[in-house]
Amino acid sequence: MTAPVCAIAGVGPGLGLALARRFGKGGFAIALIGRRETALTGFVDTLSSEGVDAAGFAADLAEEQSIKAAFDRIKSWKGPVEALIYNAADMASDDVTTLTAERLQHAMAVTLGGAVTCVGEVLPGMLERKKGTIIATSGGLALDPYPQWAALGAGKAALHNYIGALHKAVSPSGINAAVVAVCGIVEPGGLFDPDLIAEEYYKLHRADPSDWRPELIYRPEAADADYNATTS
Repeated sequence: MTAPVCAIAGVGPGLGLALARRFGKGGFAIALIGRRETALTGFVDTLSSEGVDAAGFAADLAEEQSIKAAFDRIKSWKGPVEALIYNAADMASDDVTTLTAERLQHAMAVTLGGAVTCVGEVLPGMLERKKGTIIATSGGLALDPYPQWAALGAGKAALHNYIGALHKAVSPSGINAAVVAVCGIVEPGGLFDPDLIAEEYYKLHRADPSDWRPELIYRPEAADADYNATTS
């Protein structure tokens, strides 16, 4: 039997790799989507050494046609995507008092536009099969904005809203859509250890439909509520 495909858009050495590892160990073939082909090759080598079937697909997540081409290659590799995780964002810092429309548009193209395009590539097949999982990574800035992270916060808030609307639209058709707001700095060994967070994503994927929910706020009780408050 061919392994189902989990596509992860936006992969780094922290949460992205942890998600790939967790879903790979859950029986998925992992399609990694990111801008830098050399980085993707390194992640694939790491996963392969751990027994995870993975491949990299380079794409600019701010560009619609680049994303579509990547998903065409994924379909040729293993077939349709059963689980999509959107973990990409424009992580630059922008002060709200000097933010320009051009800068905001670019941030939105990555944080929200890329997610919309990725969903558009996988959702028709999921609806046809009446099965699938879509999870996006949000963050504390979507819930509590800070002036020094204006573009990132706006993008995450928009993504949060989009996935919430998607959940209402597709959950009656058997598609599990949710957003995870990670309200802390992801780093190994602490409350926001990437492996701990990845496990929560996998639990969302495995949840019974009666327990599906549009959002998970990941903020352990001992976490610093003001972790993203910075001063200029």
